[in-house]
Amino acid sequence: MEDRPIFPPEDVAALVGSRLCHDLVNPLGAIGNGVELLGMTGSTDGPEMALITDAVKDALARIRFFRIAFGAACADQTISRREIDDILSGLHATGRLRVTWTPTEAMPRLDVKLAFLMLNCAETALPMGGDITVTQDETGLHVTAEGPRLTADRALWQLLEHPSETADVRPAEVQFLLLRDTAFAIGRGPWVSVGETGLDIRV
Repeated sequence: MEDRPIFPPEDVAALVGSRLCHDLVNPLGAIGNGVELLGMTGSTDGPEMALITDAVKDALARIRFFRIAFGAACADQTISRREIDDILSGLHATGRLRVTWTPTEAMPRLDVKLAFLMLNCAETALPMGGDITVTQDETGLHVTAEGPRLTADRALWQLLEHPSETADVRPAEVQFLLLRDTAFAIGRGPWVSVGETGLDIRV
């Protein structure tokens, strides 16, 4: 039997994530357009329509975010600052979490993927909301998070720095594994510092 190349499981998982997000964003966009057209007729004003509109916007923002964070990232792809702002503003438009993205130029998709995973990890530690800041310099990406209440599962955060560590990871925490494995795969192992009211992540 002829030998065939085997894709690494993490690459297959990333491609599956990209495919799911791609296939979901189009029908959701169509629903959003339909809701907008209904609103223009003036015959569907009311809290029900507002609820549907907000739900569609939130779903679209999440899928766009997940498509980058959990999807495949080619080395030659870049993402503009405008697109990043658009995704983050839609994702946190009505929440208690405020995200400040300081890099001003377009960035490699892989760097944005790492940053989005870092954001996703930081969010889990801020149940009451707070402020997350993303910066980038010659040493790499840096995410700081502060809030009135910090809830950090030490076992999860230790996973980021130690590729051989294991822990019980729920589906809602899969970003910790993805961040660790993606970062170590390119030789940029994460560094983490968790304090009483804030945390730092560097990749």
